[in-house]
Amino acid sequence: MAENEETTEQSMADRGSNRSRRPNSQAFKDFIGTNWAPRPTQMPKRGEAADYLQARHDKIGQDFKGERLVIPAGGLKVRSNDTDYRFRAHSSFAHMTGLGGELEPDSVVVLEPIANEGDAADSGAHTHEAILFFKPRASRSSEEFYADARYGEFWVGARPSLEEMEAMTGLKVRHIDTLRDFLAKDAGQVQLRTVREADANILAMVNEVRQQAGLPHGTDANEMDDELQEKLSELRLQKDAYELDQMRLAVEATKEGFEEIIKQLPRAVDHPRGERVVEGAFGARARESGNGLGYDTIAASGNHANTLHWIDNDGQVKDGDLILVDAGVELDSLYTADITRTLPVNGKFNEPQAKVYNAVLDACGAALKAANAPGAKFRDVHEAAMVVIAQRLEEWGVLPVSAEESLKPESQLHRRWMPHGTSHHLGMDVHDCAQARREMYLDAELKPGMVFTIEPGLYFRADDLAVPEELRGIGVRIEDDVVVNEDGSVTRISEDIPRTVSDVEAWMQRVWEAK
Repeated sequence: MAENEETTEQSMADRGSNRSRRPNSQAFKDFIGTNWAPRPTQMPKRGEAADYLQARHDKIGQDFKGERLVIPAGGLKVRSNDTDYRFRAHSSFAHMTGLGGELEPDSVVVLEPIANEGDAADSGAHTHEAILFFKPRASRSSEEFYADARYGEFWVGARPSLEEMEAMTGLKVRHIDTLRDFLAKDAGQVQLRTVREADANILAMVNEVRQQAGLPHGTDANEMDDELQEKLSELRLQKDAYELDQMRLAVEATKEGFEEIIKQLPRAVDHPRGERVVEGAFGARARESGNGLGYDTIAASGNHANTLHWIDNDGQVKDGDLILVDAGVELDSLYTADITRTLPVNGKFNEPQAKVYNAVLDACGAALKAANAPGAKFRDVHEAAMVVIAQRLEEWGVLPVSAEESLKPESQLHRRWMPHGTSHHLGMDVHDCAQARREMYLDAELKPGMVFTIEPGLYFRADDLAVPEELRGIGVRIEDDVVVNEDGSVTRISEDIPRTVSDVEAWMQRVWEAK
């Protein structure tokens, strides 16, 4: 090395730029910020969810009067080296802001307590005011504009301005850089709670503020933070009118996705990874119709259907088999459907397949009937489905005991062939409201606005010697999304997606003929 050659120690964080040569001259920096057309002056439309946000804030605020509630969106997560996964906001943040899509990484919504009656004069009986802390786009003369591959406009497009975000959400919006000072304001007199799982950086900031103010922090604050997440989760148990509309749209988009699958089944049969053909057909429709998939698609042909969460989808699709497809489109609003249909690959059920399919369909009907009984509880839906499952297994000589005996809590032998639950709440998360208390979920009475699945199944693995040979390798699940209406009745949102043996066969034929 020459004596006059300088060396500098490069940090690991800076080494990602070694593969590229960014322009760094002052002349370039001066030039890059000039000669750009003015940005559009028209503000974006107010989001459809905006009119429903205050009611959501009021409901959660009633449980935490006088407390500052910090709800982060979460940040970008590294997928590989210097590339990130597509951003998806934490559901509690999305519910409190009405924001979907990919606009809000690193954002935080704070529900600020309204201090006294005078402050609340213009807000009626509201207990909190929502303030959205957001990272707006940088100016075109900034280095971020052209050099920041994670946030820069040249790389990922223009973020909204603070004013544009206010127009979209109807919320008060501030720069994210002011968040820490805001949280520290009166921190000793105002309790702080946060959704700690959403963003580790925000959790660290909140804990620092709490510690400096003498408030419970770290693990000492876990219990009260858990209570916030619990209440935010339970708030989504009953959907408002906007949410119910989104759920219906998600189901409609999902039906279109299933029809794309049916179109591609003949090609899937000829493909060494036919399940991937099925998965890809649905995924393309999900991206065209909404934000993408609500969860990883299960495309399980033949015996793969007996692996409940089969998402490898790397198997063949064979003529004469059934293929179980569990899939849902997530809209830009982040509401997702969750539908399962078990389709005969060649368009016709054979006798053993139809036998199993109709047993599952009968269990679906019993579950829906139970949900419509006066005073029905969430747990009743599953129990009704299991009665049918146990009875059919007894009729076929599969159960080693009577159905009545198997249904006793100390037995449950029928669950060998139906090991999962029959229902779960559905909304922004495919398993929505998962942090809700048992008494608000499993043991709760069904209430208007609840949206949940009914999805019994029967799974006879190919190596299961306890069942007749003709049934081995058959796996069937039928899953519909249902809603509790204002009058207490429960109906299928997914009623238009065919589900009987004859309707499924006719549906498939129509799609193929129209292709």
